Amino acid sequence: MTTESTSIPSSPGSRPAAGRFPYGSALAAPRGSADRRPVLPPRRPARPRHAAAPLVAADAAAVLLAVAVLSAAHRRWEVPLFVAAFVVLLDGRAGLYRPSAGARGGVLDELPALAARAGVAWCGTAAAVAAYAPGMAIAPLRLGAAYGTHVLVVTVARGLVHARRRRMARERPRSALVVGAPGAARRFAAALAQHPEYGIRPVGIVGTRHDGAGPDGERGLPVLTSAEEIHRAVIQNTVRDAVFLSDDAGLLTLFQHFGCVTWRVGRTPSGAVANKATAGAMNGHLWGYGCRRLLPAAERRGLTAKRALDVALAGPALAFALPVLLLCALAVRLSDGPGVLFRQERVGQHGRLFTLLKFRTLRPSDETEAATRWSVAHDRRMSAAGQFLRKTSLDELPQLWNVLRGDMSLVGPRPERPHFVAQFSRVHAGYAARHRMPVGLTGLAQVHGLRGDTSIEDRCRFDNHYIDHWSLWQDVCILLRTAAELVRPTGS
Repeated sequence: MTTESTSIPSSPGSRPAAGRFPYGSALAAPRGSADRRPVLPPRRPARPRHAAAPLVAADAAAVLLAVAVLSAAHRRWEVPLFVAAFVVLLDGRAGLYRPSAGARGGVLDELPALAARAGVAWCGTAAAVAAYAPGMAIAPLRLGAAYGTHVLVVTVARGLVHARRRRMARERPRSALVVGAPGAARRFAAALAQHPEYGIRPVGIVGTRHDGAGPDGERGLPVLTSAEEIHRAVIQNTVRDAVFLSDDAGLLTLFQHFGCVTWRVGRTPSGAVANKATAGAMNGHLWGYGCRRLLPAAERRGLTAKRALDVALAGPALAFALPVLLLCALAVRLSDGPGVLFRQERVGQHGRLFTLLKFRTLRPSDETEAATRWSVAHDRRMSAAGQFLRKTSLDELPQLWNVLRGDMSLVGPRPERPHFVAQFSRVHAGYAARHRMPVGLTGLAQVHGLRGDTSIEDRCRFDNHYIDHWSLWQDVCILLRTAAELVRPTGS
């Protein structure tokens, strides 16, 4: 799983491709800095989440007017409250309150989803009323009238909200950066400039200058080629959106860290997970370019359940493993002397530093060796007890406490030391993007044998694939595969 501690591991891609933008360097310390910790640029505060309020109000108004069609006995506060809560929950789960890119097709595109969920809410409410008080069951005709009124009112109300938003978008367009090859990005930016009704005003292009593009080669939008230039452009132009013509996990993480709303335009790549709210054939387009929002990992559904799974499993596991922990501690104390636990600074989610706990299997000569030594797997200074703990991965057991503290998750990209995070982020474009999810005790890369002195590029690819396709069931599967690996241990 992890190593205690410099030789750089041999892995493919030791140097960035020619002309490629070093996206991962956004997490690396500045050159010449005495502190080599990976640092993210200052996080821009998230904007107030009030954009959904008018749409929620439209749904609530539709419920109130629809209840007026019912008999006086059904106009008590319980019925509209139940229906409204049901509708808001269903519409929220369907993404009908999320921001959209530019000019969506409007309320007519939303109508099938709105009508279906309104029908479920009203039928569910009618069933609940009939079950609770059979004598107060809502007559089918009145129920149909209330449902029809609801759909009519919500269509009109949402239509007015969308019309106002289109008008505001034209009058006050949002600054955006376009990410992609300069030629394609420039054509896309020109299309948006010719069609201000989408409410997006490109102020720059993020790419490379290898084709001669850029502020020095021609008039037009500047081409940004470093993390510093991007950060400056975001601040100076109050950039609120980043539009991606190509996929790059490192830049995606960077823009989401800046508080930008991120979009993917163009054809959906094979295997990509689109936002269901904007995945329809006509929903979400910018002058014919298909568009969907890319949600930050923190906004994905199920992350609360992921944390609950961590606590539910790590707590009992730590309690049941207490006798084993005591035996391991005793073995380390007798073989290596005082200092049973090994504490090491690691990089967690969003570049946050935390102290990782392990049983000591080798005593490094100094702090520099502990921070920069890549692997100690074959170090002759390691005692027999240390070799046994590493081979069986029992040295990792104290990290269950890190999981309970919230420093780590049971499943996620393995945390690394700041020295190597800064180094790998400069070399491997997607390495920095691994930190958009909580780091883990085990992960997809580890169950595929990528532990110890193995390819960093391969690990990075597996970690980003795990994040892009995360699900709670996938975590369970990885935990089961990890448990199976412990039966036939190979060590780290």
